[in-house]
Amino acid sequence: MRSKEEKIKDLLERGVEGVIKKDVLEKQLHGTKKLRIKFGIDPTAPDLHLGHAVVLRKLRAFQDLGHKLVLIIGDFTAQIGDPTGKNKTRPPLTEKEIKANLKNYLKEAGKIIDIRKAEVHYNSKWLKKLQGKELVHLLSLVSVQQMIERDDFSKRLKAGETIRIHELVYPIMQGYDSVVVKADVECGGNDQTFNLLTGRTLMEKFNLPPQNVFITPLLEGLDGEKKMSKSLGNYIGLTESADSMFGKIMSLPDRLMKKYFELCTDLSEIKIKEYVGGSPRDAKVTLAREIVALYHDKKKAAVAEEKFDRVFSKKEISEKDYIALSEISGGNNVVYVVESGVAKSNSEARRLIQQGGLEVNEKKDTSPYSNPKKGDVLKIGKRHFFRIK
Repeated sequence: MRSKEEKIKDLLERGVEGVIKKDVLEKQLHGTKKLRIKFGIDPTAPDLHLGHAVVLRKLRAFQDLGHKLVLIIGDFTAQIGDPTGKNKTRPPLTEKEIKANLKNYLKEAGKIIDIRKAEVHYNSKWLKKLQGKELVHLLSLVSVQQMIERDDFSKRLKAGETIRIHELVYPIMQGYDSVVVKADVECGGNDQTFNLLTGRTLMEKFNLPPQNVFITPLLEGLDGEKKMSKSLGNYIGLTESADSMFGKIMSLPDRLMKKYFELCTDLSEIKIKEYVGGSPRDAKVTLAREIVALYHDKKKAAVAEEKFDRVFSKKEISEKDYIALSEISGGNNVVYVVESGVAKSNSEARRLIQQGGLEVNEKKDTSPYSNPKKGDVLKIGKRHFFRIK
């Protein structure tokens, strides 16, 4: 079992982009005070992926050291729309959409953090109450110059893109959350740095000790270029099947393996160096096995590895590798791809098919509206097999 010193060292040095006052935080972690570790979640999508897990794993590390995790569910701020990383105005979510997204959010996050020991707040509780004089006072604490200097906004101004007033308000609302819950530390990805720093600014204005800021790196997705995102289709979901998760990890570019080992597994730095320095394929198999075991178990990881080796290395596809689909009257390729769950919408299914992502009986079929027959075998994407009943 690792000592407290080893856990603190790992928390502060592994997979960390930056800490505003690292020496102060390190001293606090070695002390006896229970810190309030804030993390804000805007439920903009219903599912979590490995990109989300990077910061969640750090939050769990804080919990394991005995500190209090304070989760802020942004049911109010999600209706504004976080402008972070966007080159145009982000559409606000409706209350109905937010509730739908929240349904499984905490359950999935609970795969990593201990929800039972966390303090959970919905920021509508206090943000809805801000009116008139109180709201004007809050907005007066941050200058327009500070807002338009942020990278997202300055790029959009130069490109002639519209910036709406409500977008300027978003970081102030997020920062005010820190004031309300009296956060000691706020965690977030490096795309959230401006918002996290705004929390420090506001806390000082309210005569509170400014929160420390703990920044994690972003995880690139399966394309190896852009950050992991469900909308880009380059993600590995936390609730995906062991087979799907294993196969997706095996498709990663080799250059990302070290980063994935560091951010997504519990292996030691010595072991990571050993694996990355050896055979790329063996390293990737180990990476896939470790990640699948975290979100499923070791037995399912071993079964997924055996199946992957049999299907993709030895090209042996047996009846048990197919997922049977119910018979659909008048079905076509688009219908079957959506029914399989590989694509979530008709438009996504059409794109996948037209880009060569569908094989029927081992032959590519780029027509979205072809009609496979009973008994035909579909290969959708690189690793999904289905037999039509």
